[in-house]
Amino acid sequence: MNSATHVSAKVADASVLAAMAFRERRADEAMSLLHRATLYEPLLLPFELANIAWKKARREPSRTSAILRQLERVLSTSFIWVPIDHSALFELALRSGLTAYDASYLAVARQVGASLVTFDQGLEAVWTAGP
Repeated sequence: MNSATHVSAKVADASVLAAMAFRERRADEAMSLLHRATLYEPLLLPFELANIAWKKARREPSRTSAILRQLERVLSTSFIWVPIDHSALFELALRSGLTAYDASYLAVARQVGASLVTFDQGLEAVWTAGP
């Protein structure tokens, strides 16, 4: 396969997608990390992004409409949704010390053989430490 047409499989957690969607400080880095990637995501992602948007709208009520548009735009991305075995997720969270939320991204990355992209230091540490 030509490297110019290569698309990599990645799992991006809410920290990365929110940075990009809401034009946060690390937005450019997020876009660069996800460029030309096929994104595999846990079914939890829309809820996490909606919660981030809700917090932003509470802090800046005058931007509520813009925040909603940004949320809708990121959620219109062509994600590949990956169901997770919740018992296995529970065990992974216990073993790793991650929340079940963060462990869901790790579980998807391991399940589909994708790279994990996160700005969360704790999740990054578990990811780089390996199984």
